[in-house]
Amino acid sequence: MTVNDAVATRIVKLLREKKMSQYRLEQNSFIAHGAMNNILAGKNKTVTLTTVLRLARGFNMSVEDFLNDEIFHSEELELE
Repeated sequence: MTVNDAVATRIVKLLREKKMSQYRLEQNSFIAHGAMNNILAGKNKTVTLTTVLRLARGFNMSVEDFLNDEIFHSEELELE
């Protein structure tokens, strides 16, 4: 699993947990709809720290809380 896949999985999980729409996250995080769709569809090969910061803010949480998920601690996470 790539880092982008892990971020996409985390986004979907948090959207469900927080009962938030993708549109609301896009508005809160200032991430364009096309860019969000590329992340979620796995078309984006690199997720920047800026994007992670925006996502965390969009979910009204710290970066540490966003990254505090078992998916980011997996030995199968590809780091390239």
